[in-house]
Amino acid sequence: MKVLRAVRRVVSTAANGGKLAVTDISRLPGASEHHWNWQLRSACRSADTRLFFHPVNERGSSAEQREQAAKSVCARCPVRIECRRYALAAREPYGVWGGLSAEERRSVLRTPGVQART
Repeated sequence: MKVLRAVRRVVSTAANGGKLAVTDISRLPGASEHHWNWQLRSACRSADTRLFFHPVNERGSSAEQREQAAKSVCARCPVRIECRRYALAAREPYGVWGGLSAEERRSVLRTPGVQART
Protein backbone atom coordinates (compact mmCIF):
# COMPACT_ATOMS: atom_id res chain seq x y z
CA MET A 1 0.00 0.00 0.00
CA LYS A 2 2.94 2.36 0.66
CA VAL A 3 4.14 1.87 -2.91
CA LEU A 4 0.71 2.73 -4.30
CA ARG A 5 0.58 5.89 -2.19
CA ALA A 6 4.05 6.86 -3.40
CA VAL A 7 3.05 6.35 -7.02
CA ARG A 8 -0.11 8.39 -6.53
CA ARG A 9 1.98 11.12 -4.91
CA VAL A 10 4.31 11.18 -7.93
CA VAL A 11 1.35 11.30 -10.30
CA SER A 12 -0.18 14.07 -8.23
CA THR A 13 3.10 15.98 -8.30
CA ALA A 14 3.27 15.63 -12.08
CA ALA A 15 -0.33 16.77 -12.45
CA ASN A 16 0.41 19.83 -10.33
CA GLY A 17 3.22 21.09 -12.53
CA GLY A 18 6.04 19.05 -11.00
CA LYS A 19 9.05 18.18 -13.09
CA LEU A 20 8.54 14.41 -13.04
CA ALA A 21 6.12 13.11 -15.68
CA VAL A 22 4.49 9.76 -14.92
CA THR A 23 1.66 7.96 -16.67
CA ASP A 24 -1.66 8.73 -15.04
CA ILE A 25 -2.62 5.56 -13.20
CA SER A 26 -5.77 6.94 -11.60
CA ARG A 27 -7.97 4.81 -13.89
CA LEU A 28 -6.12 1.58 -13.11
CA PRO A 29 -7.28 -0.87 -10.47
CA GLY A 30 -5.46 -0.83 -7.15
CA ALA A 31 -2.61 -3.07 -6.11
CA SER A 32 -4.89 -5.77 -4.74
CA GLU A 33 -4.13 -9.14 -6.26
CA HIS A 34 -7.75 -9.91 -7.16
CA HIS A 35 -7.68 -7.09 -9.71
CA TRP A 36 -5.02 -8.90 -11.73
CA ASN A 37 -5.60 -12.63 -11.13
CA TRP A 38 -7.54 -12.99 -14.36
CA GLN A 39 -4.30 -12.57 -16.31
CA LEU A 40 -3.04 -15.89 -14.96
CA ARG A 41 -5.86 -17.69 -16.82
CA SER A 42 -5.52 -15.84 -20.13
CA ALA A 43 -5.13 -17.73 -23.40
CA CYS A 44 -2.47 -15.26 -24.55
CA ARG A 45 -0.24 -15.93 -21.56
CA SER A 46 1.93 -18.37 -23.52
CA ALA A 47 1.60 -16.58 -26.88
CA ASP A 48 4.19 -14.33 -28.46
CA THR A 49 3.35 -10.72 -27.56
CA ARG A 50 4.23 -9.62 -31.10
CA LEU A 51 0.95 -11.20 -32.16
CA PHE A 52 -1.00 -8.64 -30.11
CA PHE A 53 1.10 -5.52 -30.70
CA HIS A 54 1.97 -4.37 -34.22
CA PRO A 55 5.52 -3.65 -35.28
CA VAL A 56 6.46 -0.18 -36.48
CA ASN A 57 5.11 0.63 -39.95
CA GLU A 58 3.01 -2.54 -40.23
CA ARG A 59 0.18 -1.89 -42.69
CA GLY A 60 -2.25 -3.60 -45.02
CA SER A 61 -2.89 -7.31 -45.20
CA SER A 62 -0.06 -8.29 -42.84
CA ALA A 63 -1.56 -6.05 -40.13
CA GLU A 64 -5.02 -7.48 -40.74
CA GLN A 65 -3.74 -11.08 -40.64
CA ARG A 66 -1.80 -10.51 -37.42
CA GLU A 67 -4.80 -8.80 -35.79
CA GLN A 68 -7.17 -11.62 -36.84
CA ALA A 69 -4.75 -14.21 -35.44
CA ALA A 70 -4.63 -12.30 -32.14
CA LYS A 71 -8.41 -12.07 -32.04
CA SER A 72 -8.68 -15.83 -32.61
CA VAL A 73 -6.65 -16.35 -29.43
CA CYS A 74 -8.99 -13.95 -27.62
CA ALA A 75 -12.05 -15.79 -28.97
CA ARG A 76 -11.13 -18.92 -27.04
CA CYS A 77 -9.93 -17.09 -23.92
CA PRO A 78 -11.77 -17.78 -20.65
CA VAL A 79 -11.07 -14.25 -19.36
CA ARG A 80 -11.82 -12.26 -22.53
CA ILE A 81 -14.47 -10.14 -20.79
CA GLU A 82 -12.19 -9.25 -17.84
CA CYS A 83 -9.42 -8.38 -20.29
CA ARG A 84 -11.74 -6.19 -22.34
CA ARG A 85 -13.01 -4.42 -19.22
CA TYR A 86 -9.46 -3.75 -18.11
CA ALA A 87 -8.42 -2.39 -21.52
CA LEU A 88 -11.42 -0.07 -21.71
CA ALA A 89 -11.02 1.16 -18.13
CA ALA A 90 -7.28 1.74 -18.53
CA ARG A 91 -7.76 3.13 -22.04
CA GLU A 92 -5.01 0.86 -23.33
CA PRO A 93 -3.71 2.73 -26.37
CA TYR A 94 -2.07 -0.21 -28.18
CA GLY A 95 -2.63 -3.82 -29.07
CA VAL A 96 -5.45 -6.33 -29.11
CA TRP A 97 -7.08 -6.74 -25.70
CA GLY A 98 -10.20 -8.77 -25.00
CA GLY A 99 -10.70 -9.32 -28.72
CA LEU A 100 -10.76 -5.62 -29.58
CA SER A 101 -8.13 -3.61 -31.43
CA ALA A 102 -7.05 -0.20 -30.19
CA GLU A 103 -9.22 1.42 -32.86
CA GLU A 104 -12.24 -0.68 -31.86
CA ARG A 105 -11.76 0.23 -28.19
CA ARG A 106 -11.60 3.93 -29.06
CA SER A 107 -14.83 3.53 -31.01
CA VAL A 108 -16.54 1.82 -28.06
CA LEU A 109 -15.43 4.58 -25.70
CA ARG A 110 -16.74 7.27 -28.07
CA THR A 111 -20.18 5.65 -28.18
CA PRO A 112 -22.69 7.78 -26.22
CA GLY A 113 -23.80 6.11 -23.01
CA VAL A 114 -20.85 3.70 -22.87
CA GLN A 115 -18.58 4.11 -19.90
CA ALA A 116 -15.01 2.88 -19.60
CA ARG A 117 -15.97 0.33 -16.98
CA THR A 118 -18.33 -1.80 -19.03
